Amino acid sequence: MSERLTWIHQELDSLKEAGLYNRIRTLGSPQGAWLMVDGKRVLNFCSNNYLGLANEPVLVKTAQEYTQKFGVGPAAVRSIAGTMDIHLELERRLAAFKGVEAAITFQSGFTANLATLPALVGKEDVIFSDELNHASIIDGSRLSGARIARYGHADPASLEKVIQENAGSYRRGLIVTDGVFSMDGDIAPLDKIYEIAEKYDILLMVDDAHGEGVLGTGGRGIVDHFHLHGKVDVEVGTLSKAFGVVGGVVAGSAVIVEWLRQRGRPFLFSSAVTPADVGACIAAVDILESSTERVDRLWANARYFKEEMKKLGFDTGVSTTPITPVMLGEAPLAQQFSRELFEEGVFAMSIGFPTVPRGKARIRVMISAAHQKEDLDQGLAAFAKVGRKLGVIA
Repeated sequence: MSERLTWIHQELDSLKEAGLYNRIRTLGSPQGAWLMVDGKRVLNFCSNNYLGLANEPVLVKTAQEYTQKFGVGPAAVRSIAGTMDIHLELERRLAAFKGVEAAITFQSGFTANLATLPALVGKEDVIFSDELNHASIIDGSRLSGARIARYGHADPASLEKVIQENAGSYRRGLIVTDGVFSMDGDIAPLDKIYEIAEKYDILLMVDDAHGEGVLGTGGRGIVDHFHLHGKVDVEVGTLSKAFGVVGGVVAGSAVIVEWLRQRGRPFLFSSAVTPADVGACIAAVDILESSTERVDRLWANARYFKEEMKKLGFDTGVSTTPITPVMLGEAPLAQQFSRELFEEGVFAMSIGFPTVPRGKARIRVMISAAHQKEDLDQGLAAFAKVGRKLGVIA
């Protein structure tokens, strides 16, 4: 073993001893309510496939058709020779779906944040960031070079105080928040945050990765949920969760979208999204525009599961969305709980530090429109059995 790498081996051993080492399981089937995981058929409570679209036959068929017509890859960045007419069609469709002036797509929601934040602010500026914002917002903020001023989680009063403390010390300000917080499942008070942004004339950006396809009429997102159309400067979203495909989107003001086409680094320096992904995303928009049935079923499933978990005595935190954290405290307990669930035929991974703070480890259950009531009941029975065995519930 090279001495240059000794420290990595030591760090890995430390993670294992602390119960923080992430043993990654392997899927051998398409996404759905049930999966083949490490060779075993299990109930899926892990995926972000909110609406069950990841293996929807219409999306699969459309992806195949687009591949036949346009090939397997664009073979260029968007700004040179990678922009196909289908990319522009998807962006027009997403803008119409969101009710905004324009939209631009990226390779992922993560790269959408890495593109947007450094393009809007720099070293003379300040980003007012919720203390529990997603890693992609944190990384994009660091790349921008702007000063990062954190405010209390989902706390408008804290935000206003931090803005006042920084008054006169920056050129441009940008408020950025997750829409739905992926670990806790709570919703940002975007209506109150918008009022503060207006009061202090600061740009407002929301990352709606877990709100797209979930919140608002037919899954149009948090801006629709709060009736803030035309008032939020930047909406970042992902096409890899509720849409069931892959990719990211930035929607909002036409001038901001135009600027990102000129200065969004992932747009300029990384290949365009594949034709198959573009076609599948367009098919997903078709489905969401045609009916609210999947979104309605998602919420019905989530309400039922949460209510029954609370009856059993589990702590599901502060979630107000289909994201259901089962709070367990310490990482070793959460990992053991996950392993026991797997033995009972339920795939629900533990989440610990650094994804969540120390002492707040959990099982994060992701309910889907693809689940039937009998699936949820089977999962509830497994949670009850393991919870009693490990002394989490009576």
